[in-house]
Amino acid sequence: MQRDKRGIFSRLWTRLTSPSARWSVLSLVVIGVVAGAGAVIATEVVVAKTGTNAFCGTACHSMQWVYAETRQSVHYANPSGVQAQCGDCHIPHGYPEKLWYKAKAGVRDAIGEMRGVISTEEKFKQARLAMAERVWAEFKANDSANCRACHDFTPAALATQSEKAQARHKGRTKTCIECHSGVAHVEPE
Repeated sequence: MQRDKRGIFSRLWTRLTSPSARWSVLSLVVIGVVAGAGAVIATEVVVAKTGTNAFCGTACHSMQWVYAETRQSVHYANPSGVQAQCGDCHIPHGYPEKLWYKAKAGVRDAIGEMRGVISTEEKFKQARLAMAERVWAEFKANDSANCRACHDFTPAALATQSEKAQARHKGRTKTCIECHSGVAHVEPE
């Protein structure tokens, strides 16, 4: 028996591109569909779970101080009973932006956690302004798109606001975050 002297990648490529003697095309398609569906479902579950208050406020050690503040805000406790999750405000709502943002933020946050950049409340307070400015810049760049996912400026919505709020919102030239930067968190000094 003669031994194949080609490299591992060459042999692998040949096997991947050659017809299978063992599996039918239908079985390969079914396996591919099941594997693809499993990957999509697993991705969606992970994305959903990692955008909740429970995950952000407890699994991320360095976010515990922000989570405590958020619990005092109108976005957490309000007369309507609607509770915004961390991801509702901080993660884009549409795909593929949501996946790209989660990947970037996840890597950045994991590295920050490992390095201990904001591992104590004191370190967190020192870095708070820089983190807030990054978030504010994101909100300004997308015209506070995540705010608009829940809040709208229809005439009916404006009519429920105080006269002062109606006057400010009617001729709106700024994005939400420029006036409401401290709505869910204490503003940095």
